[in-house]
Amino acid sequence: MPRILIVDDDLEIRGTMASLLRRQQIDFDQAENLRATRSALETDNYDLLLLDVNLPDGSGLSLLPELRSMANPPEVIILTGKGDPEGAELAIEGGVWDYLVKPASIKDISLSINRALKYKDQRDRSIPRALDLSRMIGTSRAMRECFEVIAQAAVSDANVLITGETGVGKELAARTIHVNSRRAKCPFVVVDCASLTDSLMESTLFGHRKGAFTGAFADREGLVRQAHTGVLFLDELGELPLAMQKSLLRVLQERKFRPIGENREQESDFRLIAATNQDLEELVDYGTFRRDLYFRIKTIRLRIPPLRDRREDIKPLATSFIEQLCRESGIKTKVFGSDFFSSLQDYDWPGNVRELGNVVERALVAAGEEKFLYAMHLPKDLRIKVARSRIEQGAAMADDTSSSCLDIVDFGADFPSLKSFKRMNERRYLEALIRKTGGDVPQILTISGLSRSHFYALLKKYELEA
Repeated sequence: MPRILIVDDDLEIRGTMASLLRRQQIDFDQAENLRATRSALETDNYDLLLLDVNLPDGSGLSLLPELRSMANPPEVIILTGKGDPEGAELAIEGGVWDYLVKPASIKDISLSINRALKYKDQRDRSIPRALDLSRMIGTSRAMRECFEVIAQAAVSDANVLITGETGVGKELAARTIHVNSRRAKCPFVVVDCASLTDSLMESTLFGHRKGAFTGAFADREGLVRQAHTGVLFLDELGELPLAMQKSLLRVLQERKFRPIGENREQESDFRLIAATNQDLEELVDYGTFRRDLYFRIKTIRLRIPPLRDRREDIKPLATSFIEQLCRESGIKTKVFGSDFFSSLQDYDWPGNVRELGNVVERALVAAGEEKFLYAMHLPKDLRIKVARSRIEQGAAMADDTSSSCLDIVDFGADFPSLKSFKRMNERRYLEALIRKTGGDVPQILTISGLSRSHFYALLKKYELEA
């Protein structure tokens, strides 16, 4: 029998939901705030949460990351008395099943509950397909979410758009989708859109016939045809000129194309996977990328997070790189000094995983025949940046020490728990950061290292504005 947790500070609302669930013979529990909710989740397993947003001790949306990190998370239906477009966006990004604004009709609530429970039951019954993730390393929540999208993409032939900063591993993700798909034994053809010149782009993609233009001394098969039965991977898609975007759109719609100098059309049964480090929605607004092409490409959207947002993956990635380099060089695997990984952790990695691979290779070369790898083997420019960062953080903490200590002394008999103290200082940090940046969100995200969704969730949690 399914179990539901009703989370709402309004006793009347909880009573209404309880009555509805009793009539449907569904087992349920109730919680009036975040603390009671977390306690219930620690002791019981639930299939569904009916979750209010505005709770006495914080925003219900702050629970979503915690729920997603659970081994078997419940589905979530948001029931809020205050409709908020940004809150709805955060909720949907957080994976909620539905977002309902009170007063929602009993019929709508009941229908949403039944659909969510049916979906949860089907999800629990389905046997997850084992993925070959041998080349993708990551145990962080952000990467586990990526693996879920990769699993969805692997069992489909739908177009995939992979986004992320330079060096995060977009092509590796595309190849991982390919090797786990039904087309795994078929070609994987890479097109670097940034390296194609306007004059050669059409010939490169669609091919040409001998004599079609000056320099066409022989027939040439285009990359679109080479990808027949397999995958056409368009890297740096945002660099594709508008004229070629129109041609590509037709190929995606018809799976037909005409080589230069050829009278008849050819067919190619390929799957499209595209990648870009640019914001295509922004390019659409600027008029440099076709809206219809954008919507056709992004059937499945996979965002690879930057390395600074998944620091727990730095050590296993670096270890894997070192082990591979040692094998290739025919030398014994190095032993890591205690300061090696702490230095890697304190660096922001603007070049992401690609930069990490380069850095550990340089460290291995610097270590030479030495058995241990220490921070001193890392490139000097990285060590300087880490040292500067540590000094700046230490100075900032020193500036806050006197006021923080006074605040602790002033608590008197109402001395807070560590959790409460952390929460208070998290709010102070956000307030200070918003004042420092004047509410400039991109600057706030850069300084804090927060993702946009996490930042807005914190604003909601502490009822702040940027």
